[in-house]
Parts: sequence; structure tokens; C-alpha cells
Amino acid sequence: MKWEGNRESDNVEDRRSDDGGGGGGGLGGLFGGRSIGIGTIVVALLGGWVLGINPMTILSLLSGGAPPAQVQPHTPNGQPQRPPADDRMARFVSTVLADTEDVWKDVFAQAGGHYQEPRLVLFRGATATACGQGQAAMGPFYCPADQKVYIDLGFYEVLKNRLGAPGDFAQAYVIAHEVGHHVQNLLGISGKMDQMRSRVSKVEYNALSVRLELQADCFAGVWANRAQRARSILEQGDVEEAMNAAAKIGDDALQRAGGGAVVPESFTHGTSAQRARWFNTGLQQGSVKACDTFSARNL
Repeated sequence: MKWEGNRESDNVEDRRSDDGGGGGGGLGGLFGGRSIGIGTIVVALLGGWVLGINPMTILSLLSGGAPPAQVQPHTPNGQPQRPPADDRMARFVSTVLADTEDVWKDVFAQAGGHYQEPRLVLFRGATATACGQGQAAMGPFYCPADQKVYIDLGFYEVLKNRLGAPGDFAQAYVIAHEVGHHVQNLLGISGKMDQMRSRVSKVEYNALSVRLELQADCFAGVWANRAQRARSILEQGDVEEAMNAAAKIGDDALQRAGGGAVVPESFTHGTSAQRARWFNTGLQQGSVKACDTFSARNL
């Protein structure tokens, strides 16, 4: 991926030197002392740890509570800490975020709207969010309550070594997917999903969640299409890297990797084939309209 020398975003906050966000004190502190079974925790982590909305939000709702209030982390002089200039991986993330900003600004402007940029938070281990305590084990996630994408850069080693999805464009896809959730939030799609939670069964809601995640994959493809047209960022093998990453994090692939049976009713992100297909749809079409997974008969 051709990224060096391109614009870096100012919307990156570096919390890697913080102590984990402070406060809370475990699950009991997060949920007001409510008891949560380990089975619920496993379900939430499996459902959200890779490329999804913060599992702590899922846990809170499953326990009957509201998302806990955000605990602001310490930053020097009350200002967000910027990554050091010589941190190559942080520069890469900042550059990819800037590229998503450029693409979605244009998309929203062409539709007569205004794109509100998200912030991206780099953390290590754990950090406080408006959706609860974020943990590195969750993988990257987007919190709609504070409109921030959170990522522990150690996830990229997991993506490469444990999930078998190496490459810088695979890493860029991860960020673009989370920004796709931000776009859904701005468009009101995420809000409609939350409203449906209490109206449908768990299986039905899982099916809706799959469509939400596949749409975010498609939005990541839209970014790749438009970034390539505007700035020629793709190199040989990049598309294959992203398609491979999408396939490696399909629900069926993760369930097999975990040694368990494949249970379609429990899927929350879609199969490997579905994730790759919808990313490719966005990549080929470059259109938000092409990403209407909620109306699609066949995913």
C-alpha cells in the first residue's frame, strides 16, 4: 500500500502511556454490581472481539444496564496526547485515518451532507471509553457514544500471526471497517439497530447484526475504491490482503479456529465468504447505495 508521504490525521489520540483508564475495577464496577455469567461474557467477546462494536456495550445491555459513563483518561495539560513523530505504525494508522476522512468528506458532500470526523485512540491493554472499559483482547472497536475508534496496535500481530492475515492493506482494512461503523452511526443506522434490540428475538437480532457488519465491510470497500481513484494507493497484492483478512475473521472461520461447532444462528458478523463478498462489492462499485445489506435477499 502506498501511504508514506501522504497526509496524516490530527484526530489521533495516543493513550499508550496511560494506566488503563482508571476507575471501574472489573465487571462488577462496570455494571453496578450486577452478576454476569461467564457464558454471557464469552458470547459477547466472541461476538465483538474482532472488528465490531465494543463487547462491553453488549455485556451491559445483556445484564440489563445502560452503558457506563466514560472515565476520562489522563492527558498532559488536559489535551489529547499525539503519537511521537518517529512511530512508524502510528504514522501508518494516522495516514489511513486521514485517507478515510478525505473519502467520506467527499461522499457526504456529494449527498449534500457534512461528515463529522471520528477520533482514533491508540491504547495498550485497557482504556476507558463511553461504552465501558475497552480491552485489547476485544480487538479494534468503535464506540458510537463517543464517536471514537479504539485500537491496540498489538492486534496487528494477532491478525498476522494467529489469524493468518498479514500485510499493510489488511491493517488498513481493519481501520476502514471501524470507520464504516462510524458512518453507520452518522447515518442513523446504528441507532435503528439499537431500537430493534428489544423488539426481536436474539436470533433475529444476530441476523441484523450480521447485516450491520457486512455493510461496514462494504463501506471499507467503498473507501478503498475511492482512495484508489483519487490517490492510487493500491499496490500488487493489496486487494488480496484485504479479501484474505475479511475471510479470516468470518464467524464460521473463527468458530472453527476455536475448536467448536459452526452455529449459524450465533453469527454476528457473517461468514468468511459473505465478508469477502461485501468488501469486494464496495471495492468494485464505490457506492454507498451498493452497500444496502439490509435490503439484500442474499448475503
